[in-house]
Amino acid sequence: MKGSTLSATTARITAVDTFDIRFPTSRELDGSDAMNPDPDYSAAYVVLRTSDGAPEGHGFTFTIGRGNDVQVAAIDALRPHLLGRPVAELCADPGSLYRDLIGDSQLRWLGPEKGVMHMAIGAVVNAVWDLAAKAEGKPVWQFLADADPAWLVRQVDFRYISDALTPEEALELLTKGKQGAVERAAELLRRGYPAYTTSPGWLGYSDEKLTRLAREAVSDGFRQIKLKVGADLADDIRRCRTARAAVGPDIRMAIDANQRWNVAEAIEWTKALQEFDPYWIEEPTSPDDVLGHATIRRGVSPVKVATGEHVQNRIVFKQLLQAGAIDVLQLDSARVGGVNENLAILLLAAKFGVPVCPHAGGVGLCELVQHLSMFDYVALTGTTEDRVIEFVDHLHEHFLDPVVITDGHYRAPTTPGFSATMYPTTIDTYTYPGGAFWAADLAGSDTEADA
Repeated sequence: MKGSTLSATTARITAVDTFDIRFPTSRELDGSDAMNPDPDYSAAYVVLRTSDGAPEGHGFTFTIGRGNDVQVAAIDALRPHLLGRPVAELCADPGSLYRDLIGDSQLRWLGPEKGVMHMAIGAVVNAVWDLAAKAEGKPVWQFLADADPAWLVRQVDFRYISDALTPEEALELLTKGKQGAVERAAELLRRGYPAYTTSPGWLGYSDEKLTRLAREAVSDGFRQIKLKVGADLADDIRRCRTARAAVGPDIRMAIDANQRWNVAEAIEWTKALQEFDPYWIEEPTSPDDVLGHATIRRGVSPVKVATGEHVQNRIVFKQLLQAGAIDVLQLDSARVGGVNENLAILLLAAKFGVPVCPHAGGVGLCELVQHLSMFDYVALTGTTEDRVIEFVDHLHEHFLDPVVITDGHYRAPTTPGFSATMYPTTIDTYTYPGGAFWAADLAGSDTEADA
């Protein structure tokens, strides 16, 4: 931690506070798709409290309502690994905590390295990176981009992936990525990182709303939009025709089935929509079906196949790449084990030459994932060609350092940290069930039921 404000302190983690935060997005059908018709965007939120004036670390993982309490309980189960831990040691080597958490033999039985417990680990690990970047006075993307390549390699767990990527190959990729990094960082700060938007395409929206939002997206500088599909083919044909008419022939239009189909059905359905020139088909089937994705990719070409938001760990990503099953890798900032595992995934994608177009939206996912893509551009792959970050215009007002979109590009954050910190008033208002919003809402529901 060269230059860290913590190097001479004795600060420790003194508390791990967790919150079940939920937003009533289902009431406007925001986020609706073929598999999730009524999501209430939610965050299982964690704050690492510290002593001696050290920064706090904020992190979270994303759910869509019911079960968010289970996710919070999983984060609570990690508390013994954190309390009393020296902050300077954590920040100097976040990988030490990552290894301890995934190596807890009893908690590991609940995975291993997948599901609710692994997402909890991701929330905590991301909170440590937030703390470490704040201590350095840098946003996470810059903290990563400025880091020594050998140190970054030590943050990666190569277990189960060394047949596809060795530490030596990772070091070579990161060392090469340093060439021109200063110039790319300056360009990033000037221009930003390309984005696409899903805001027009939620399945529950009317054709009129779809048309209006699609036209607004083009006017705002986006060169790609995305539509949810998969519930009804005739409906999808009509909506794709409506969207294509709204944006014209030169704007990329991706489609997203959210795991709705079997393999043969995915091929048939995608072919039925090919007249509208979809750029990719996203999550056409189960995220665990590596060979199914490979079959679909062969069957729907030239439409690209994209997946990743529900891929549970670096091992499945490795297999998707080894099998030639995807054209676009969609990592998620909060699905896997935090920044450490996402470093492994970014390195795998770079090794195989597959572009990364992250999943975002949700609660705070845009805020987090921008840092990973920006690091990838500045200090790993050195390119934004065929790379875009998803953007959804929901709930950013609840964050102290919200994303900023200008002319269809994410502006590079300059505030130290991971852009993960929510306003205290948001936490007080939307914590479930006792926060001000939910207490009033639930009381009103009880009154209506009594009436």
